[in-house]
Amino acid sequence: MPSFTRRQFLHTAATAASVPYLSYGAPGPNAKIRVGLIGCGGMGIGDLETFLTYDDVDCPIVCDIDDARIAKAVELVEAQRGHKPDTVKDFRRVIDRQDVDALLVATPDHWHALPTVYGCQAGKDVYCEKPLAKTIDEGRAIFEAARQNKRVVQMGTQWRSGDSYREAVEYIRSGKLGKIRSVRAWAYLDWVGGIGRPTDGEPPAGVDYEMWLGPAPRRPFNENRFHFNFRWFWDYAGGLMTDWGVHLLNICLWAQGLESPTRVSSSGGKLAVDDNTETPDTQVAVFDFPTYTLVWEHQMLGGLGPNGYPHGMYFSGLEGAVLIDDRGWEVIPEPKRKSLEAEKHPAGKDARPAHVRNFLDCLASREDPVENVTVGHHVSTVAHLGNLAFRTGKEIHWDAAAERVTNDAEADALVGAPYRAPWELPYRRRT
Repeated sequence: MPSFTRRQFLHTAATAASVPYLSYGAPGPNAKIRVGLIGCGGMGIGDLETFLTYDDVDCPIVCDIDDARIAKAVELVEAQRGHKPDTVKDFRRVIDRQDVDALLVATPDHWHALPTVYGCQAGKDVYCEKPLAKTIDEGRAIFEAARQNKRVVQMGTQWRSGDSYREAVEYIRSGKLGKIRSVRAWAYLDWVGGIGRPTDGEPPAGVDYEMWLGPAPRRPFNENRFHFNFRWFWDYAGGLMTDWGVHLLNICLWAQGLESPTRVSSSGGKLAVDDNTETPDTQVAVFDFPTYTLVWEHQMLGGLGPNGYPHGMYFSGLEGAVLIDDRGWEVIPEPKRKSLEAEKHPAGKDARPAHVRNFLDCLASREDPVENVTVGHHVSTVAHLGNLAFRTGKEIHWDAAAERVTNDAEADALVGAPYRAPWELPYRRRT
């Protein structure tokens, strides 16, 4: 395959973005939505499996930097569709395809922005796993790419499509709880813990490690910094704050609206885990919004949350409270007020299929999906701010309109991140 320079790519992208995708204008009875998978790890395989449960979806090509992971995606497509997809290790080869309508981006966080931005420029719609990007500045770039190129972008936090979550949010927003002054969310997870201190070594056979690093700083290969565990290193992700935090904060902000925090503080550290990871195993973040306060907590190596359950959300109003977790949601009346009745509602079914279907339907309607780029960027930004406060050890003051930390240069620098040559991010505000 010939080399593909950035200038050539942007020329191709600009041309493609101006050409309508006729299969969405007036699809025939046998029309297929052709999805290209970028990132064949656990989330990528799980998402693709969900996409392929719908008969109107096909997958002509899959991409990963690891031959072993590519093989799993090929096996899945062959089993579900009866053909082997093409395979590549460079995501740009997926974007270049005329027989790809939408991208499924399920890479490590530091690789969310470029495939999504380049895809939008090339006229592709994108389903991107959460968080939207590794930094706030990258999230802004995705937002601009989606809006300027009129692309549909759905962030893959499926709870937004869950019936029971929607019902709870509707109740909270009904005003029955009265003034909500505090919201709390927590994740005490026993399936993540110490992973030791392996020495640096050579990448496994069949892995393009240089491509895996991409715009991130050059580092020697270490198995702990690779594949699933990448999320515990600042070069690539933001730990549990931007992993599980995005899931739960998403519901909190769905209920409370799109206002932004003005002050954020955070504390914690590596208080239980002894290994070479960098992100905190224990963290508390406090977000001061104009009309309420939000508290986030997480712990690795388990523990029980305030509800005796590993994770949940609690909305406290003057008339009562709402508690939400995987078991469902319940209304807890304020005893002295006596304006509410206690209620318990069971959890709904798995929301992932509905979340994917919402994205697929929006490709034809051109409407915004439920976790659209505005919502995805907002939710991810709040999570990132928790980490900015933690990493600097300072209370940060946030100007949401300018997307700047106004009181601390160190924290403001973390709004973006430098890119390693030759990679460049279009639409970025920070150099």
